[in-house]
Amino acid sequence: MEKLRNHFTKILIPKGGDKVYKDECMFNFDTPESETGLYVCLNTFHGWSKEHVTKYSQKSGNCVFLHLRRNKKELPPEKEMEPEKKIARLAIGVEGGFNPDASKKRYEYEEHNSLAQQSVAGILKAESALHLAEVEAAAGAWDGEVRQVTKHADTLKQLDNGIKVPPNGWKCEHCDKTDNLWLNLTDGKILCGRRQLDGSGGNNHAVEHFEKTKYPLSVKLGTITQDGNADVYSYDEDDMVLDPNLVKHLAHFGINVKVMEKTEKTMLELEIDYNQRAWEWSRLTESGTKLVPKFGPGFAVMQVLFTVPGFVERFYHLGQTIRESYRGSNPAEDFNVQMSKLAHGLLSGRYAVAPDTIDENLDTDDLQPGISPLMFRTLVGKGHAEFSTKKQQDSMEFLEHIIKMTACNSAGAADPGSCFKFEVEDKFVCSASGKVRYVTRPDQYLPLPVPMEEAVNKEEVAAYQAQKTDAQASQKVIQPEEQVRAKIPFDVCLSKLASPEQIVAYSSAAEKEVAMQKITRLRTFPDYLVIQLVKFGIGQDWVPMKYDVSIDMPESLDLSVLRGFGLQPGEEELPETAAPSPKEPEIDAEIVQQLAEMGFPWEACRKAVHLTGNSGTEAAMNWVMEHMGDPDFADPLVIKNTSSRNDNFTPNEEGLAMLMSMGFTREQAALALKETSNSLERAADWIFSHQHELDSLLAAQSGAAAVPPPQKPSYTDGPSKYELTAFISHMGTSIFVGHYVCHIKKDGEWTIFNDNKVSKSVDPPLDLGYIYLYKRVST
Repeated sequence: MEKLRNHFTKILIPKGGDKVYKDECMFNFDTPESETGLYVCLNTFHGWSKEHVTKYSQKSGNCVFLHLRRNKKELPPEKEMEPEKKIARLAIGVEGGFNPDASKKRYEYEEHNSLAQQSVAGILKAESALHLAEVEAAAGAWDGEVRQVTKHADTLKQLDNGIKVPPNGWKCEHCDKTDNLWLNLTDGKILCGRRQLDGSGGNNHAVEHFEKTKYPLSVKLGTITQDGNADVYSYDEDDMVLDPNLVKHLAHFGINVKVMEKTEKTMLELEIDYNQRAWEWSRLTESGTKLVPKFGPGFAVMQVLFTVPGFVERFYHLGQTIRESYRGSNPAEDFNVQMSKLAHGLLSGRYAVAPDTIDENLDTDDLQPGISPLMFRTLVGKGHAEFSTKKQQDSMEFLEHIIKMTACNSAGAADPGSCFKFEVEDKFVCSASGKVRYVTRPDQYLPLPVPMEEAVNKEEVAAYQAQKTDAQASQKVIQPEEQVRAKIPFDVCLSKLASPEQIVAYSSAAEKEVAMQKITRLRTFPDYLVIQLVKFGIGQDWVPMKYDVSIDMPESLDLSVLRGFGLQPGEEELPETAAPSPKEPEIDAEIVQQLAEMGFPWEACRKAVHLTGNSGTEAAMNWVMEHMGDPDFADPLVIKNTSSRNDNFTPNEEGLAMLMSMGFTREQAALALKETSNSLERAADWIFSHQHELDSLLAAQSGAAAVPPPQKPSYTDGPSKYELTAFISHMGTSIFVGHYVCHIKKDGEWTIFNDNKVSKSVDPPLDLGYIYLYKRVST
């Protein structure tokens, strides 16, 4: 006990606001469920694995830790709802713990001291830092599409017919259905829901009741929770809605939400299930074949696309050095440590160890623990409008974000993300003068258009769509073998990318806006080329949609047709004359009105029409769908005069703090906010894309006499021939929800990564991917 007393001054009790990291080690993915458990420092409340706790103790001088061990076992049915019990002890220098002085007698201290007891109790009681981050992220999540408050919330008529609904034992009043039941909130009728195309659901009795009575709102029984939430559908609004008075409306029929339990899946959960049952599911997951699980380095569950030489491997090899020098003093160190941790988790093989024997009846989810990079996700998502939430997140946007953060935090060292980066050449041909202008810009992925009008089986697709409509009307089930998707040759997509684009732009030769051709080429070719298939657009009902399409992506690729060479003999450059100062734009009021009638903010509609050059409703609608998540989406349209300076600009302090937490100076963060009108999300994108010229821009802003030219990014370049090495597929019929699956080729063999399942791929669905990673071949 005397030895413990020597450390009393360093033992702290967690207070409100203290972050307690008791879920996983700071340097690897060991958890309380790992064989050696997790050691939580009673001074900093940081968690450490057995591998790292000794070195941490020696460096920090903190010697008292809470040893958390948690055994995972299947509970009997009667105890499934009991809270999980944690096995914990306070230990110094014990077997399985750390040993600051091996030459001295070993001690084990249980919770005999009040201070230590309070600290331990505080740690066990405290919500973990990662759990709090999950809750915060979930607060910004949305279920597919945002549900609107029903117009009937305050005016709903409820009949005094004496109906009282029991808490369970429901049945449709017109058939034998006991699931998918809907309670009409006007007359209390319990009726079954719609029949789905695949034969599931109900017998349409609820919707038929509305057609007779026009009673508008129904709630799905079985989805009512004790906090008063449930699925509510408005028949005349034809949508899922929010009913803020739902508790009162249910109480009218004797339903006390406090005693209700959720027993059925919500419509969102059913949509996800349907997506998983959809006919592309079996192909993408290869569920119809016997998959052999794989283990070892590079086969840890949660495999990601960017495990390519020179990127994650760079952090893997530098991991020891990074951890040895880590002091947690700045955001760059935090990012590099988490990248090193992720690389170690994926590539070391530590979390993909093959069991001694494999029970064929055991679900492959239980064969290896894998990794759950909660700290990594929290860190890289901090301050981002999308990635700091639990919304459905686009894998291409996430990869871009990671590459930008890697570049930002690679000061003084080679940027490992450069293996993806290339220089794009945009050539503009003036129709009035025939002169040209070449503009280069950096990029890190190649978006490949998907021209649906070029499908080689258009007749079959049209016939199938008609069959779907007829089947839905007659409640007939279409079998998977009858289903048809559009087939588009890869060469057609490539040709679309290479073709000139017609735009309207200011010509210094004509001194006005004229028609121009824009031709895009690649000035350099990276070591690893990421290709995104643009498989989404706007449907006839103006709703964002995902294309159901098959594209024969080649495993060997030659992109020499896209090579750009700059100004060619005989071409004359457009003179470098600035466009006139902006003036109040002419905006097509009719297009603005059409968009506004769809429910979008008026200023957003004006902005969409202006920024698409009054080129039509479809173009403006596409802009709206792409930018409706922007923080300034509904702000008034501002035409920026780049020749004027805003000396009275005041940067948002919260935005400054967030950008500075990413490693930028206050001056750099202020410049980014100034350039984006204090929009934090746009400022983050702006500062990452201009990081090579920040000092030059700041000097120019201050009016310095000599402004050094911005350093031009360096690019790798080489032959334009590639081999496919990985691809990511998105499952689901909606762009708002779904599931990602990854296939990676290693040592000439394809492997499928699907959550906790890592197996040898038998039939990789090369034609159904969303993002493709190609590696350059030298010959």
